Order: sequence, then structure tokens, then C-alpha cells
Amino acid sequence: MNILKEIEGRKSIRNFKPDSIEKEKIDRILEAARRAPSAKNRQQWRFIVIEDREIRERIKNAAYGQEYIVQAPIAIAACTTNIEYRMPNGQLSYPIDISFAVSFMILQAVHEGLGTCCVTTYDEQVVKEILTVPHAMRVVMLVVLGYTDEIVEQITRKPLDRIVSYNHW
Repeated sequence: MNILKEIEGRKSIRNFKPDSIEKEKIDRILEAARRAPSAKNRQQWRFIVIEDREIRERIKNAAYGQEYIVQAPIAIAACTTNIEYRMPNGQLSYPIDISFAVSFMILQAVHEGLGTCCVTTYDEQVVKEILTVPHAMRVVMLVVLGYTDEIVEQITRKPLDRIVSYNHW
């Protein structure tokens, strides 16, 4: 298995076709997220699949008019059910856990031939109200996905020798 192709082919997409996404693909994307690691295997996440255009329109407004939220046929809200848990190193677990789950989701979406974009600029309180997310939980990020016309070119990244060291800083 070589997933480097999917990693290299991933790019934030902001232009989507209106074509619907097959349920089997959505299920595999959600399964990939479910399989992601989490602190102490707590799996303190919930994913809300938003297919309804009217709801996505309301979320677009809460996200300061980011049109691709409505243009994409699916948005997924990645939520946490435990905002208090800290790992032994003192870090909150939910931002890391959700990042793993969303990363797995994105890679599976690319494998399925879909484009994705993570959305983190929105009024969380308004999004929580729209999606009826309980008060004690967080909407950590949104992921929009769909088919795209964009040509995905490999994104320029810093070379390894600029970001990696061994045994010390």
C-alpha cells in the first residue's frame, strides 16, 4: 500500500461540481475517520454529515460567506464530546484527536477521487446552534467535499533537510 500518492495529490479545493457523492464513498470516508487514533483510544468525536443545502447556506453565513461551503455537496462537522481531557503531557487531546480523524477522512476522500477543504473560520456558537450541538461540546472544524474541476498540482513544500533533524534540534 502506497498512500504517498494521495498525500501528494491533496490540495485544499474551493471549486466544486454540484454532483452528489455516492453514499458508499461517504461511508468509507467516515470509516477512515473512525479508524483514526485518539488519546487513550477514547474516540471522543462525533461527525455530522450535512447534505441539506439550506443548512449549508446557514453555515456559509456563519463562516463569513465562504461560498464553497454551499457549492460542495457535503460538509462534515468534526465535533468533540470531551473538551476537558488533557493528556499526560498537559495538552488538550481533542484538537489532536480531531486532526487525526480529519486527516484520515481527507486522505480517503482523495483516494475516492474527491476534493476537500478544511474550514476553521466560522462563528462556532452559531454553527453549534444550527447543528444543535450540545453546549458542552465543540465544533472543531468543518470539512467540505465533492467532485472538482480544479487541476490538482503538487503543492510546493520545504525540503526535508529544512524541517527534519535527528537526535537534537
